[in-house]
Amino acid sequence: MTNVAASADGVPVRFHVDGSGLPALVFVHGWSCDRTYWSRQVGTFAERHRVVAVDLAGHGESGSGRSAWTMPAFGDDVAAVVESLQLDEAVLIGHSMGGDVVVEAARKLPGRVTGLVWVDTYRTLGESRTSDQLEAFIAPFRRDFVTATRRLVHTFFVPSSDPDLVEWVASDMSSAPVDVAVDALEHAFTNDGAVVSGLRELDLTVVAINPDYRPTDVAALGAHGVGTVIMPGVGHFPMMEDPDAFNRLLGRTIEGMP
Repeated sequence: MTNVAASADGVPVRFHVDGSGLPALVFVHGWSCDRTYWSRQVGTFAERHRVVAVDLAGHGESGSGRSAWTMPAFGDDVAAVVESLQLDEAVLIGHSMGGDVVVEAARKLPGRVTGLVWVDTYRTLGESRTSDQLEAFIAPFRRDFVTATRRLVHTFFVPSSDPDLVEWVASDMSSAPVDVAVDALEHAFTNDGAVVSGLRELDLTVVAINPDYRPTDVAALGAHGVGTVIMPGVGHFPMMEDPDAFNRLLGRTIEGMP
């Protein structure tokens, strides 16, 4: 069932709800994606949990009209959905940029969030980027968004990845609204400090499920209270590349939370 909630600035946020059971699981997609990226998780986990998959503002079926596409604003989107459903015991699961978003959402939902799961959000923490690094990264997206996005997506996969999936993701993400995507990317790229502050503020279990296609500094994440689970043989989209293995890992992660 698809519903809509109004974010703090009035932007309509679409979300899908299925199943029942606690804790509720709220799935938040990454940059230039949408809730359909979690399609292989919704049905599986709805057998035991209330499952919610959100389209952040400016993505999927949700509205736009926002002046700045920041992580706190996206956090408002998730908080609005949780509040509209009156969820009092929820695990927030964020992929990539969605991991930044769920930290902000948890800060706005005191007492309602029991844990956070990051899916390839950070491989280390405490290494803030400079303005020169930001500009070097963002400039290609301003010049030619489609080409830069497609090139980025191809770095997210491993040689064994399904080429049809790679092409689908590249085409889908490169068709995102450019104004939303570039602004959101800039804010996500510089969000490391805000995440560290948010983790320090929150008294929650946080677990990162990271693929092994790039190295993870487990000690650096652990120093900020983030536990790590490594998933082998996949790239940046483990929930799509090997959904069965990912679902087993996620299920064990949720079961291990207080």
